Amino acid sequence: MTKLFMFEKPLGMRDTLPLLYGARNKVRNKMLQEINSWGYQMLETPALEYYETVGAASAILDQQLFKLLDQQGHTLVLRPDMTSPIARVAASKLLQSRIPLRLSYSANVYRAQQREGGRPAEFEQIGVECIGNSTVSGDAESIALLISTLQAAGLTDFKVSIGHIGFVQQLFLHILGNEERAEQCRKYLFEKNYVGYREHVKSLPLSSIDKQRLLGLLSLRGTDEIFQPGKDILEDEKSIHAIEQLEVLWKQLQEFNVHSYVSFDLTAVSHMNYYTGILFEVYANHVGLPIGNGGRYDNLLDKFGYHAPATGFAIIMDRLLEALGDIEEDHDMTCVLYSNERRMEAINLAKELRANGEAVVLQEVTGVTDLDAFTKNFQSVQYMIGSRKEEL
Repeated sequence: MTKLFMFEKPLGMRDTLPLLYGARNKVRNKMLQEINSWGYQMLETPALEYYETVGAASAILDQQLFKLLDQQGHTLVLRPDMTSPIARVAASKLLQSRIPLRLSYSANVYRAQQREGGRPAEFEQIGVECIGNSTVSGDAESIALLISTLQAAGLTDFKVSIGHIGFVQQLFLHILGNEERAEQCRKYLFEKNYVGYREHVKSLPLSSIDKQRLLGLLSLRGTDEIFQPGKDILEDEKSIHAIEQLEVLWKQLQEFNVHSYVSFDLTAVSHMNYYTGILFEVYANHVGLPIGNGGRYDNLLDKFGYHAPATGFAIIMDRLLEALGDIEEDHDMTCVLYSNERRMEAINLAKELRANGEAVVLQEVTGVTDLDAFTKNFQSVQYMIGSRKEEL
């Protein structure tokens, strides 16, 4: 191995050191316990999937996929998300047994980075998928569970921004006439480049009324007071239906008593092209990117030969930990420090303490070079050296 690569990692890959690993593990356990209490069952899928199935079904760009060949010459990918693999499993093995189906996961996903920009190429997601429920109650449950899961993790200052992809798509197609022109406008909204969006709309060869409708879209952000202006901006059956779904959703989120964490944004779009209805992102203070997202995807399972509506969410653990703030080092361990002649006594003491639920480090004193530096890492130290026993 050359010195150049001795300590380097592939682009976007990271080491997780003990302090961060321990903090993540604690947060993860709290989140999964909450998700399980809502009746969602955990599953695992392989890190490697076929490119022609999961790779093609995923909404992740092709250049972001990690690809490799197996010995039979088939192209494989490291899973770029969890929604597509779960759709594969559900369509092939699970949906025949029970619908609606509630599934959850904690897994790493992989997305290749073209250049170093601070974003990881491997990161953990925790999420859920509710498959087979076509009602707005499924969306409400997903959002309420998202909020409850973040609260269980210890997060208090966050907001879930909710939109409806059907409203945006219908507005753009109705006014702009084709998908290509609609995509140009969606790109500005996805990047949240509202200045660029305004300038682009003003440059379009449209009537002043249509331009005002497109510009008026930017004001449709807030709580339930935006619903009527949303209906007025385009008196179209599909658009009105999208707003009506959001009205029902708002009432159900009030019943879950989570509405204080919610706002609506009818400009919301996503790079995930499989969303078909209500979609949402969650933002927290001091984190520049969404810490989680989700929505309804009623057509994804069709790609695996089984039609079933679905909705769900995913939380990005790295961003959640960033939102939670500084991580305190865990000193909640006991050290039994012993000399050679009292080894057996120390071993038995360590067993007794572990049986009582304590985490115990067993260390022979001659193996420590700086006693003060070593022992300050523990909540308590049991000294078993020579003929005396002392506890600090």
